Amino acid sequence: MKFVGFKTIFRFRKRLMIAAGFCLIAGVLLLWGADRAVAAARGRIFSAPELIPPRDVALVLGTSKQAKYGPNLYFRYRMDAAARLYHAGKVRKLIVSGDNRRRDYNEPEDMRAALIERGVASEDIYADYAGLRTLDSVIRAKKIFGQTRITVVSQKDHCERALYIARNHGINAVGFAARDVSLRRFRLKQRWREAFARVLAVVDVKLLHRAPRHLGPPVPIEFQE
Repeated sequence: MKFVGFKTIFRFRKRLMIAAGFCLIAGVLLLWGADRAVAAARGRIFSAPELIPPRDVALVLGTSKQAKYGPNLYFRYRMDAAARLYHAGKVRKLIVSGDNRRRDYNEPEDMRAALIERGVASEDIYADYAGLRTLDSVIRAKKIFGQTRITVVSQKDHCERALYIARNHGINAVGFAARDVSLRRFRLKQRWREAFARVLAVVDVKLLHRAPRHLGPPVPIEFQE
């Protein structure tokens, strides 16, 4: 058996460290570039109803009603924001878009119920049961519900990503930022999750040209004049 000398091992480790360094630099640049691309939407996100331009329809992005630690504050604050926007007369109809892949899990129906509790008329709420991802929700607002001018309701970082997707699919969108979750351990986890979600959004839009997993027949939104 051929003996591997220390010099050979040293050279291999050196090459491995150089390769790892290049991968690390590439990863940081990818995260930075994706964040810059998505963050360009910041000027189109509002936190006060009196400042946001009116739109006919708001797209409320889904999340679970319950979390491991109890009620999901992201869900509660999004519903509060959507109802606030509606009662201020800044939107007339709401699309609640979320995941409904299991019989025991239904984000759109949870959102509908929460909004009705907050005084939103049931006939002004349209459920999108195939909003499996943010990309699906945004594109389906156009492809299924026929909307090319929308207000996106979610937390600020999530709004930025949704507006990036909207802009690249011919949708004129503004964002209404729901209250964020201030607990430190949740914010840190969310920041890392959002950083990688932005990379995926850019890859989906610019490289893969990904479409929603499910489409289907049109669902017209009716307005009473």
